[in-house]
Amino acid sequence: MLALERIPDQTGYLVLTEDGAVLTSGGDLENDERMANVITGLVTLTNKVDSKAFPSHDAFEKISITYKDHCYVICLSNKKIYVVKRKLPVPTAAITEQQPTVEV
Repeated sequence: MLALERIPDQTGYLVLTEDGAVLTSGGDLENDERMANVITGLVTLTNKVDSKAFPSHDAFEKISITYKDHCYVICLSNKKIYVVKRKLPVPTAAITEQQPTVEV
């Protein structure tokens, strides 16, 4: 069993081959071929980044795509692409009540 299912606040995951085929998936990303194609395209794009600015020996370790309420974390390991969708904590605004003032 994959440890991806035990990541706190994860709502879905994908494990892809280098060419984008879905090996395993679950949650919100279960069998999500469209997302697999988008992620594979993004990973492929990172290989085409200017090699003078980012030398080839400095391959990325992690890509994070953050939205207001969730994020995607993408990692490469053992020639596989791991994607986890996590929900983010909703920021809470402090609610203050104005107290009546009494003038003396």
